[in-house]
Amino acid sequence: MEEALVLKERYQLLEKRGKGGMAIVYLARDLMLERYVAVKLLRKDYSQDKLFQERFRQEARAAANLSHPNIVTVHDFGFDHGQLFIVMENIPGTDLKTMLHRRGSLPPEEALPLIVQACAGIGYAHRAGLVHCDVKPQNMLVTPDQRLKVTDFGIARALASIHPEEHSDVVWGSPQYFSPEQATGASPSPASDVYSIGVVLFEMLTGDLPFVASTSSELARLHINEPPPRAGEKKSDIAPALEQVLLKVLSKEPSARYRTADQLGRVLLNFSDVRKTPSLSLTPEAVPAAETQPVVDLPPEGEAGQSIDWLSVGLGLLAFLAVGGLIPFWMWVYFIYNPPR
Repeated sequence: MEEALVLKERYQLLEKRGKGGMAIVYLARDLMLERYVAVKLLRKDYSQDKLFQERFRQEARAAANLSHPNIVTVHDFGFDHGQLFIVMENIPGTDLKTMLHRRGSLPPEEALPLIVQACAGIGYAHRAGLVHCDVKPQNMLVTPDQRLKVTDFGIARALASIHPEEHSDVVWGSPQYFSPEQATGASPSPASDVYSIGVVLFEMLTGDLPFVASTSSELARLHINEPPPRAGEKKSDIAPALEQVLLKVLSKEPSARYRTADQLGRVLLNFSDVRKTPSLSLTPEAVPAAETQPVVDLPPEGEAGQSIDWLSVGLGLLAFLAVGGLIPFWMWVYFIYNPPR
C-alpha cells in the first residue's frame, strides 16, 4: 500500500505507526481541516464481511458519541479502497504496553494515577451503556504529560459478529486480559472490563501477567479455574490493602467484583499514592481533551454510577410534614365532639 493513499479524498496516510492482528494504524493528515489524525485501517478479510461492516459502523458510531478526556476521540469512519477505517485524534506518546516492555513494571505511585484515569474513561463508557470488551495496555495511550486515553471501544464486539452462530468459539477480547466469562464465549458486561483492568494493573505493578500459557485455550482455562497469584509476593512495595483490591477485581464471578470501572476507580483513589498526585483531580464534568493536565471524571459522590435522588427525598419529607401537621387538627376536631369531662 502506498504511503500517499488518500481515503474518502480527505485523509492522506503519511506513515505507519503500528500494526496489530486486525489493523494497521497510520499517522494521517486531514486535508479538509488541515490537522493530523490517526487512521486505523482494518484488514481486508475483515472489511469484506457484510455483517461485520454493519456492526463496525454501529460500534464506531457509538464510540464517536463518547466525549471524555480519558477516551480517544473518534472523528470519522468509513469504507474506501476495499477497507474499513476509523479516524481518531492523534495522541502523542506511546501505548502502555510499550512502556511496560521498556520499564518492566511501574511503582504504585506511577501505576495508580494512570489506571485511575483508565477507570474514569471506561467508567464513563459504562454509564453510557457501552462495554469495551478488549481492555488491554495496547489500547491505553499515555501522553508525555501522563494523561492516559483508552481507545478501540467496541471493535472486539464487532469482530465477534463475523461468526455469530459459533457462540462457544467467539473470543471477546485478548486472551491474556479477558475475563472468565469472556473465555467461555459469554457476552461481556461492565464487570468483565473491570476484570481486564485488574489484569492490566497486576501487570503494571509486577511486570508479569497473572496467567501465562502457550495457547489461547490454556489461557482461557487458567482464567476460568485457577486463582490469581498474589501481587505482593512478586513486589514488596504493593500494600496488602491494594493486593486485596486486586484479588477482588480478579474474582471468577462477575458479581464478586466491582460492578463498574467507576467503582474500582473510586476505591483506588483512596490510596495515598493517588491522592498525593497533584496533577490528578476530580471534576464533576468532563473537560476538553486538549487540556494538558490529567483529569479524572468519576461520579462525584457515593457508589459509582449512583447518586442521591434529592427530589424524592424532598417530596418524602414534605409528605411527612403534611401528615404530621394534620395530627393537631384531628385532635382539635376530636375534642370538639368529645369534650373532656
